[in-house]
Amino acid sequence: MPIAPELATAASIYRQNERMLGKSFEGLTAEEWQSRPNSTSNSLFWIAGHVVWARSRALKFLGTEWSRPWLPLFARGSKPVESAEYPSLEEIVLAWDDATACLTTALDEASSEALSSAAPEKSPSFDGKVSGMIGFLAFHEAYHVGQIAYLRCWLGHSGVAG
Repeated sequence: MPIAPELATAASIYRQNERMLGKSFEGLTAEEWQSRPNSTSNSLFWIAGHVVWARSRALKFLGTEWSRPWLPLFARGSKPVESAEYPSLEEIVLAWDDATACLTTALDEASSEALSSAAPEKSPSFDGKVSGMIGFLAFHEAYHVGQIAYLRCWLGHSGVAG
């Protein structure tokens, strides 16, 4: 089934994010995943977990329940916890792969009727509808993929675009 026209741009952004994030993960050490430029910024590890959390939100808006027990640790506004409470890096990467596969299917199967439903009140939807919420979440993810790419370069690795 072709992607609904209302999701064409968001779906393209998600596909590009997948390629860039995959490249961003290459060659990083466990220590680099935890590195932060300063005490008020997030690590690559936390941002990657947050991106998985955000994909779970997109899936929910598209009518697909997908979760992991540790996702609340990466929710917007979450507070840092002891490192033992976080999942392993491998779990985050596996969850990313699984969420990506589910999101691809959900985007393909989304109906125009569902996408034209009203987004929750006070949500950052671009148009007040579920379609605008998916667009916002694609934008949000691209923002964080850019952060990850920047941190990768900050750590001395090659860039992921161009």
